Amino acid sequence: MIVEDEADIRTLVATMASVWGHTHLLFESGGKAWDWLDTVASGTNEKQLPEFALMDIRMPGKRGDEVAQRIRQVPQLQHIPVVLMTAFVLTDEERQNMMDNCGVDAIINKPLPDFMHLKNILHSVIDKKYNR
Repeated sequence: MIVEDEADIRTLVATMASVWGHTHLLFESGGKAWDWLDTVASGTNEKQLPEFALMDIRMPGKRGDEVAQRIRQVPQLQHIPVVLMTAFVLTDEERQNMMDNCGVDAIINKPLPDFMHLKNILHSVIDKKYNR
């Protein structure tokens, strides 16, 4: 699940996820992701459930940390790893709050790391979450 309001970044991350063997589910806003989460919670979703979520923090409407918190409330998805991306500097308190109160597993900064480093970060979080 990739939620990013900037089309170039969304496309880049989706392409990388495909190369790494993941099927992606793309949303251009937190609001659209939130609406999809409603379908999952209500049992009307017809799309494949994601293995992980990679989302921008600051988007118009619903923020990535709000969507992360919502993911943790949906039984079918509450176990998936959630990684947030940001181009902004976060205080240690903001980071810790997102980890503790929103169920975020990791936060990475933009510009995103190179292809292999990003893969290693995401797969490390995924492996840790699924105890692989």
